Amino acid sequence: MDIFHSKLEGCFVLTPNVFRDDRGYFFESFNADLFKKTTELNIDFCQDNESYSEINTIRGLHYQVGKKSQSKLVRVVSGEILDVVVDLRKEYETYGQYFSVKISSENKKQLFVPKGFAHGFKVISKTALVVYKCDEFYDSNSERGIRYDDKSLNIDWELIADKNLIISEKDLSFPDFIL
Repeated sequence: MDIFHSKLEGCFVLTPNVFRDDRGYFFESFNADLFKKTTELNIDFCQDNESYSEINTIRGLHYQVGKKSQSKLVRVVSGEILDVVVDLRKEYETYGQYFSVKISSENKKQLFVPKGFAHGFKVISKTALVVYKCDEFYDSNSERGIRYDDKSLNIDWELIADKNLIISEKDLSFPDFIL
């Protein structure tokens, strides 16, 4: 397994070893021992989530606060997304900065999102099936969000002007980010 450390401390991209032959391929999508050895993190994931979306769907930017803050390990089973995280940790130099990466069923990359980050993605293939592990259970009282198009974050969502975005009313109601 290869690891790429983003500019945001604790946020990284994992690329598994894929074994291909005339039958197709095989890879371990998650191995707790290998994850711990590669990342030097001892994370106990307790919930798996799955979402299916169509092209030009934006989900996010979502996060949970307090004791219910979540770390996530995101991967794409089918399709491709532009995955985006924003550092919300005020004590870090990278507070308010974002990182994005394309992950797909083809490249098999996974994005680790540490606690203290907002997370969202845009579907760039016809459809996408996204799964992610969380180390804390979902809690609606701890849920928060930031508008995807916040001007101060200036996230490059690789938008195409003539394409209609699909965004939930809930996500559109999120407030702007305050530096």
